[in-house]
Amino acid sequence: PVITVNENALSRAAELDEAFENDGFVGPLHGIPFAVKDQVETAEVTTTFGSEAFADYRPAEDATFVTKLHDAGAVVLAKTNLPDWATSWFGYSSVNGRTKNPYELSRDPGGSSSGTGVAVAANLATVGIGEDTGGSIRLPAAYTNLFGIRVTPGLLSRTGMSPLVASQDTPGPMARSAKELATVLDVTVGYDAADEYTAATELTDEAGSYVERLDATALDGARIGVLRDAFGDEDDPESGPVTSTVEDAIEVMADAGAEIVDPVSVPDLDAHLDATSLYLLQSKHDLNEFFASRPEAPVESVTELYESGQYHDILDLFVGIAEEAPEDPEADPEYWKSVAAQLSFQRDVLNVYAANDLDVLLCPDAQILPPKADAIEAGELDTLTFPTNTVLASQSGLCAVSVPA
Repeated sequence: PVITVNENALSRAAELDEAFENDGFVGPLHGIPFAVKDQVETAEVTTTFGSEAFADYRPAEDATFVTKLHDAGAVVLAKTNLPDWATSWFGYSSVNGRTKNPYELSRDPGGSSSGTGVAVAANLATVGIGEDTGGSIRLPAAYTNLFGIRVTPGLLSRTGMSPLVASQDTPGPMARSAKELATVLDVTVGYDAADEYTAATELTDEAGSYVERLDATALDGARIGVLRDAFGDEDDPESGPVTSTVEDAIEVMADAGAEIVDPVSVPDLDAHLDATSLYLLQSKHDLNEFFASRPEAPVESVTELYESGQYHDILDLFVGIAEEAPEDPEADPEYWKSVAAQLSFQRDVLNVYAANDLDVLLCPDAQILPPKADAIEAGELDTLTFPTNTVLASQSGLCAVSVPA
């Protein structure tokens, strides 16, 4: 799961020990070892974005998110594997090869924050940092038995992080408990003048501390809507075990006092998901802007990466972006249709909440078990049709959390 071990980690730990002896804890993450997805830039530490083309790329500055972790006392122990440019649900990169699921080595750990999920699950780090455009925190969290949160885009700065769909991208924590997620959010949520999307933090001034808002009795009286349209067939060998596991979790929630509203549905869900996908419309533009903003980058465009063959050969979505996505999406009417469709989708989802007085909309993160490497490598699975439900929140502009079941 690890691409690069931070050669500065031990000196950072010694620095924190000295600070503790003199002044006590520097912050709530003092000395906590973090694994950070190699999509997030770290100063003078190799950052590859999963791409062999960037195998020797060492950024001059930390991403804003990393700076905030550092200020709170964290130790970045390692940078973790991801499919090139976060373009897959599966853990394969051109720079580091395949990432295995630590619970079952023949299976995939989910992507694109594959290495982060595995590093935390295998106890190589206490907390991990992933990134989520369509589900890249929540899918590997589900497949490696972790908590993972996708915040509302803009609450966390993306400065220093490679994009995929800028309007959907957000970093976020992956950990073994909700309290660990909340602790990370307490020190990382905030405005960043370099990321215009963080203006969204103006809507959170009254939220207070995430840790202080944790409530062990929160399920008592909570109204949970079960989105049955997003469940797989209980008789199918791939989806049946997932459906059964989630059914058991729903019973546990009910026993804890939750009011289960079953079923609820989002009208025309599949049509919404098709209409709101932006990868083949926006991603090439956003990545090209990222390359252009870094004169020291070893390539200048997605086309250059593609034509040079510097990507893992299972990455069908990367190939689709390279071959089909426009250089300028704003000149393409289909792009504007999809942008408008996302707002319509959000209204329909929020109306399900309002009409049913819901606190939570519940479904499996993915409808099927973690796929086996053999099936992935044989080309039996396609990124854009993989049955992950995580795109529901991503393409409607909402937040979501993955909870182990």
